[in-house]
Amino acid sequence: MRRQKGFTLIELLIVVAIIGIIAAIAIPNLLNAINRSRQKRTMADMRTVGTAAEAYAVDWSFYPNTGNTQELIDATWSALISPIYVKKTPNLDGWRQGIEVQSESRFYSIASSARDKVFEFGSLDNTGYNRAPTSDMDCDIVYSNGTFMSYPEGVQTD
Repeated sequence: MRRQKGFTLIELLIVVAIIGIIAAIAIPNLLNAINRSRQKRTMADMRTVGTAAEAYAVDWSFYPNTGNTQELIDATWSALISPIYVKKTPNLDGWRQGIEVQSESRFYSIASSARDKVFEFGSLDNTGYNRAPTSDMDCDIVYSNGTFMSYPEGVQTD
């Protein structure tokens, strides 16, 4: 009689269970890391646009003007700061939503509604944001006059 070689059903079930446990631990960490990278990319893009607006203000003595209305970064700002102050103006955040801007001659605010895609205060009025980091994954990211007014930092969970 020949001896059979191979894995038994119990051995295969144990291996599948171990792989399932590892996946259950790793997938939430992976999703959290993806969202954190989207936040960091959005913050870097907003800082780039803000730096370009600052350079524009140095040359022209005022920021690109939107008439103090909140709008998407599109042809208005892009035409004023691209390609002189920034090669290509980033207009989408990490979640593929439009980055919004509000400015007048002496002030500007740039914002992303982040993962939840809803602005907490509805507008970029500076009075609503608290100039502090938060651990909320869904917080708005607001960059105004050279500093972040609302931004994610630290340990964040869903």
